[in-house]
Amino acid sequence: MSNELFEQLEQRVNSAVDTIEMQRMELEELRQENERLKNERQQWESRLGGLLERFRELDTSTASDTAPAAETPATSPSW
Repeated sequence: MSNELFEQLEQRVNSAVDTIEMQRMELEELRQENERLKNERQQWESRLGGLLERFRELDTSTASDTAPAAETPATSPSW
């Protein structure tokens, strides 16, 4: 193999190694970002679950309040 071909091969190998290292670093960044997004989604789901539970409680209390309320005049909501 001539010296020139060997140098070209060496450059290509070095370039491939550099590309692989850059992709590994990018992969690690993407994994961290993915983990952050998963945590953020869990927080949102938890908050949403809490809000839904509050709506259920409100709906349940409103349903139990409306049965006896048929005997009394209706009042406007206090919100």
